[in-house]
Amino acid sequence: MDLTKSSRCSSAGEPLLRSDPTRPRRRLTVQQKTEIVEICLQEHLSCNDVAQRLGLTSSRLARWVRQARVDHGQAGPRDQNLLTSEERAVLNRLRKENEEFRRERDFFRLAAAQIAKEQLPPRGFA
Repeated sequence: MDLTKSSRCSSAGEPLLRSDPTRPRRRLTVQQKTEIVEICLQEHLSCNDVAQRLGLTSSRLARWVRQARVDHGQAGPRDQNLLTSEERAVLNRLRKENEEFRRERDFFRLAAAQIAKEQLPPRGFA
């Protein structure tokens, strides 16, 4: 990926600022993100420089780089408690399963209460 001039740069090579805040944010593929992160890590370029050249926000790129370092086991002291992408995926899957189990539990509680209510003898004067 050539960082000297991107499609988001003016003819002078300066990055174009996002002038239309209503324009949707562009989506990058996983491969594109990986390539950008590798440029930062292998060529020891700062996130600010790369982000500016590509028209990204530096905080967004810094988050990708930090996650890549954690995934490769190269986390800094501040990042020791962060989860790898694989661990995060497992955690999200377990949270979804847990939510589903809670919904099922609540359903069965209501069903059991309804069945118990139907089996009680009628109240009142007979």
